[in-house]
Amino acid sequence: MRFRLLKLPWLLGLACAASAVCGRGQPEEPSATTPVEIAETERGERVALRAAGLVGTSLRRYHVSDDCSGLVRLAYQSVGVELLSQGRRPGENAASAMYRRAVHTGALHRHTPEPGDIVFFRETYDRNRDGRRNDGVTHVGVIESVASDGTVVFVHRGGKGVVRARMNLHHPERKGPGGEILNDFIRRAEGGKRARLTSELFAGYASASRL
Repeated sequence: MRFRLLKLPWLLGLACAASAVCGRGQPEEPSATTPVEIAETERGERVALRAAGLVGTSLRRYHVSDDCSGLVRLAYQSVGVELLSQGRRPGENAASAMYRRAVHTGALHRHTPEPGDIVFFRETYDRNRDGRRNDGVTHVGVIESVASDGTVVFVHRGGKGVVRARMNLHHPERKGPGGEILNDFIRRAEGGKRARLTSELFAGYASASRL
């Protein structure tokens, strides 16, 4: 399975700048890319890199909520974007507030995502505890990479902490023909209902370059 990896020269340059310990020169700038395109590409890569760097760590050390929205906010703060700058409406959760922002900015989409894009899921838990699937957008993550077969790898704060998960909308089943995981579980079984996969509860993406 081949992945469309992040542009490592750019990421290494960013890491060096952040740590101030690398002294081996700056990465070459691609001559065929305009300054605007460079800025947009760099934004998504930096967001993805920040999210990936949080895998296995605790969010409690940072000034964000220790949940899925806190992870995404922290990743975007690395590029100077506060996703909840417009606040939340009465009764609105942070994930749905981010979804509303994506709609307002024209960032919401359903085509192949790029590293750093946000991924939204709906009905991942019974938020209002009424026993019905009427909670709307309830979960978010950050895209890290996309494989050649369409499998998306994203970082999110789940029940086991900050982890990676997979989703493939072209092949919505749990496993592929070789037994490889294509879609992870995103909602546990409860109330006599089976667990749900990422492909089943997907609600959309938001472009990092437009948020």
